[in-house]
Amino acid sequence: MSSHHVVREKQEPALLIANGEGCNFELMGQLLEWSPFVVVLDHAIHRVLDLGIKVDVLLGDFDHNVDFEEILSRQYPLEIIATPDQDKTDLEKGIEFLIERGFPAVNIVWATGRRADHSISNMTNIVRYKRQIKIVLFDDHSKVFPLVDSFEKWYAASTPISLIPVGTVEGITTEGLKYNLENESLLLGYRSGNSNEAATDGFVKISAQKGDLLLMECWD
Repeated sequence: MSSHHVVREKQEPALLIANGEGCNFELMGQLLEWSPFVVVLDHAIHRVLDLGIKVDVLLGDFDHNVDFEEILSRQYPLEIIATPDQDKTDLEKGIEFLIERGFPAVNIVWATGRRADHSISNMTNIVRYKRQIKIVLFDDHSKVFPLVDSFEKWYAASTPISLIPVGTVEGITTEGLKYNLENESLLLGYRSGNSNEAATDGFVKISAQKGDLLLMECWD
């Protein structure tokens, strides 16, 4: 699998590859189809290179021994950026790097699975960047993205859609779902909008007045 890079002046979303559970070949191929700018986090680099993916940046705190010479022998040119700040996760550093480089959007893979603490942190932490860069997190069974004010999309009937609050979210109103909300609140751990679905073929609309809401398109 490879990504043949074409300069597009950052029109396509960057691809950020974390170090969680790998995704299937088809999904990775779809995300690489438009030759994105690829950033790999820390020790995921060996798994990524084994797949033959062209990488632009390797980023991480490199708190374990890393053989940069071996990596560069397999992938050159490659920009290597050390980010030793222990107060942020590698995923946060990767997102902030792309914001600084001026990317308007990023697709993220390998950020869930394996360790539950990493999965929860990675999914919930993306909300803090929702007004700085468009973020979509993918795995083999889910597409996760933060709500920014309002959302509207056409779905086939019975498409699963979950609304997961990060903390408290107020003033949620939905249209087109099987179980709609009308200016209601959700609270993580107490009330969430898990396993809702599109009521019919048509548009689903979701808005919220206050708080951080994750939208999830999920499939088995």
